[in-house]
Amino acid sequence: MKGLNWAIPLGISFFTFQAIGYLWDVYYRRIRAEHNLIDYMLFVSFFPQIMSGPISKAKDLLPQIKAEREFDYGKAVQGLKWILWGMFMKVVLADRLGMYVDTVFNNYEYHSGISCFAASICYTFQIYADFAGYSLMAIGVGRLMGFELINNFNRPYFSVSITEFWHRWHISLSTWLKDYIYIPLGGSRCSKLRNYWNIFVTFLVSGIWHGANWTFVIWGVMHGVFQILEKASGLQKCDRKSGVVMASRILVTFILVNFAWIFFRMPTVNDAIGYIMRIFTEQGHLYSNVGVSVVVFFLPWIMLIVSEFRDEYFPGKFLLLNSKYSFIRWCSYVTLTIMIILFGVLDSGQFIYVSF
Repeated sequence: MKGLNWAIPLGISFFTFQAIGYLWDVYYRRIRAEHNLIDYMLFVSFFPQIMSGPISKAKDLLPQIKAEREFDYGKAVQGLKWILWGMFMKVVLADRLGMYVDTVFNNYEYHSGISCFAASICYTFQIYADFAGYSLMAIGVGRLMGFELINNFNRPYFSVSITEFWHRWHISLSTWLKDYIYIPLGGSRCSKLRNYWNIFVTFLVSGIWHGANWTFVIWGVMHGVFQILEKASGLQKCDRKSGVVMASRILVTFILVNFAWIFFRMPTVNDAIGYIMRIFTEQGHLYSNVGVSVVVFFLPWIMLIVSEFRDEYFPGKFLLLNSKYSFIRWCSYVTLTIMIILFGVLDSGQFIYVSF
């Protein structure tokens, strides 16, 4: 409501879902009610995750709050590594991409179709680097203090379907939606039509959760419809033995997610439709004023993609931050720190998901 933005608590959507999940679990006797008010308040408002998640379940976080913890050097080091990589993703990649994204999206009427498409790709990576970067920092802070928080992302842009995408993207939210919306509606243990309806409602709720705007509703509905179509045609799974088929499926899934993000980013439905129409109808040159050298703009992007590719297809190999050689580890620490200081957009920019 206009004039009442100050009255909306920070991270309200996240701690509301966390509190609802607790009430649901207590009501159905999955957990016992917590009688210590301070422990409960800490569970709901645990500061590393209060702004943008991950959304924790009471059965996972409350026992850790109540348990005694001692300083663990190994956990602290791992937590600091996650904080460093998350900070790199946020200020060096996401915020740098955001400068180009904002320039094009906010004035898309004056940009060519190729520029609009390039900016949409940039936004797809920006929102991932921004949100996953925050989640890594939250998990890192938690690990530093001896807490184990849920991993919120698992390389979502390597998904072969929208169904798989939601097993990899914002995992704590998709788990919450599955446990407290999808399964209570009947899940998949019902007729096909009822199952499709359950999927639709679940992602309609997901869209509404992100904001009181038709753009978010359409974004949620798009993801629901995509999954219904995949399930109806048997495309929710993929034979990963065929490299060509898998690469094609990954590309198609990425493009669908990319165009859905346009609705997520634009302030109105008309703007989103106008933006997409411009991609396909407006010819012209690529807007290339990224504010920095090409190397500075693309190097962090390449570093992220290579890191994700390695973790996806060569897990445990070619490690840098977690290398067994201290020289390689410290070179990685110093390199990331220097890049954050020299190339990071250090303007106290907000995280995208703080708005939700």
